[in-house]
Amino acid sequence: MFQGTLVAIFTAPASGEPMIEHAQLEATVACGLADDRYATNIARHPRGYTKIRHVTLLEEETVTALARDHDLEVRPILLRRNLLTRGVPLNHLVGRRFRVGDVVLIGTELAEPCQYLADLIAVPVLKPLLHRGGIRAEIVVGGTLRAGAEIAPLAA
Repeated sequence: MFQGTLVAIFTAPASGEPMIEHAQLEATVACGLADDRYATNIARHPRGYTKIRHVTLLEEETVTALARDHDLEVRPILLRRNLLTRGVPLNHLVGRRFRVGDVVLIGTELAEPCQYLADLIAVPVLKPLLHRGGIRAEIVVGGTLRAGAEIAPLAA
């Protein structure tokens, strides 16, 4: 069992636009984060299934590891995930419900890095972020996300 912290909240108004940091932000069920590119976007996969991208999360520890293990100094906001966490083993939350303050999420899948991200930030992050690029999650119970909020798993 763990208890972590929401370090920062980021959104982008559209794909490719710079991310913006927020102290707090509304999370809406079946929609996403206010002012974020995923709030009204369900990405269509070429094979026909849909991907719910309400919110993406990244471990602060991953950013530290990029610098320490790969000599890649990257500000977390540039990695284009919505929520930066500390002390949270995100990969273990795929398929599980967890809370961020009063907001409840369920981890849906790993958020593997893509060439688009590497090209956009001009940093070779594909291999270093493999299986460490965070997760995607669906909002199950909405509310206000606040930087500094506690993150904890919920019983199955």
